[in-house]
Order: sequence, then C-alpha cells, then structure tokens
Amino acid sequence: MTSDATRSHRLETDDAPASPLWTGMLGFASIMLLLLGGFHVLGGFIALLENRVYDVDASELLLFRSYAGWGIAHMALGTAAFLTGIALFYRRPWSRIATIVIASLSAVTNLGFLSAAPVWYGVLILLDVLVIYAVTVHFDDERD
Repeated sequence: MTSDATRSHRLETDDAPASPLWTGMLGFASIMLLLLGGFHVLGGFIALLENRVYDVDASELLLFRSYAGWGIAHMALGTAAFLTGIALFYRRPWSRIATIVIASLSAVTNLGFLSAAPVWYGVLILLDVLVIYAVTVHFDDERD
C-alpha cells in the first residue's frame, strides 16, 4: 500500500520532461545538420557546374583528381546529412548515432577538400565539430 504522496512523487519523476538544455542542444544539432546538408549539396553543385570558383586546380586536390568526383561526394553526403537532420529533429532512436557518423564523414570530406576553399570548408569543419558536441554532450540520457 503506497500513499498518494509517494505515488504522485513517482509519477512526477517518471514523466518529467528532458532538460531544456538537452532539448535545445538536440534542436541546435538538427538545424545545423540540415544547414550542413544544404551547404554540401550547394558545394557539390558548384564543384560539378562552376569549378572555376575554387582556389586550386583539380590536379592539386587530395583524393579525387577531378571536381566532378568531389561534387558527387558532397551531394551524396549532403543528402544523407539533410535526411539525418530531419530524423534527429523528430528524435528517431537511430538518429543520434547516424548524426555522429555523418558529421564525422563530413569533417573528413571537408578536410580533403580544404585546399580548394580553405575558409569555407574550415567553417564547415567547425560546424561539424559543434554538431558532434551537441549530440554527444548528454548522450547517456534516455529521455529525449
């Protein structure tokens, strides 16, 4: 036999919403991931269609020796980041792990393309790190 005070206290702790900071961090991460996805798709289109914008010749790039390869890689990664950002916004269970993987791949891709536009892709690497931090800062919380 439990008293009403004990029962109401237990209900309050079980039904308590997640902390506003954690909710805000996940919201920030999802919006930033949506923006990063859009930036990658935009960078991919520029690499495919208007590669004279970049600072170096295609032969000086790190992995692919053409801007077309980088453009396709950026567009694929941008699409994955955008879809993962939507899933993170709706708090899908798999989206936190996928966000870490996508943001890590994005940072590595941006590092490989850094010589083409150092300032732009340096800022994108910083945003990738912020997204990873925002998702992992309270990773052990089960309540979203």
